[in-house]
Order: sequence, then structure tokens, then C-alpha cells
Amino acid sequence: MKALERITLNPLVMSGRPCIRGLRVTVANVLRLLAAGHTHQRILAAYPYLEAADIDACLLYASVRVEDEELAPVPT
Repeated sequence: MKALERITLNPLVMSGRPCIRGLRVTVANVLRLLAAGHTHQRILAAYPYLEAADIDACLLYASVRVEDEELAPVPT
């Protein structure tokens, strides 16, 4: 699975905010946890259904969005 394919946008899930693999965990939530100093291990322990690659995908997604690059829609 390519990293950005882990990030999904579905208007029926979390009001269309970017989520991880269709789960009700938003990219923004993961980024807030990282910004607050939580480690990957602590986040994965709190959300056992996430994978380390999901956290990496959140960081990649954020970096792409900050650069204001156009993302191709990812099929859900």
C-alpha cells in the first residue's frame, strides 16, 4: 500500500476530514498527538488498530498539504 493511499476522504466519515484507512481517526488528531510530544509507540498503544505506517502517512500527507500540492483522489 502506498503511503498516501492510507489517507482517505469520505464525506460520510468524520464529515469528510482526512482519516486513516477509513477509520474514525483523523490525520489532524494524529498530528496533534505528535505535536504534543507523544511518541509513535504511545499513539500505537492508544490506538491499537493503527499501524506505524499510518503515522508516517499522516506526516507525509501534512507535508504535501503544506506545500499546497494537488493530490489525486484516492479511491475508497
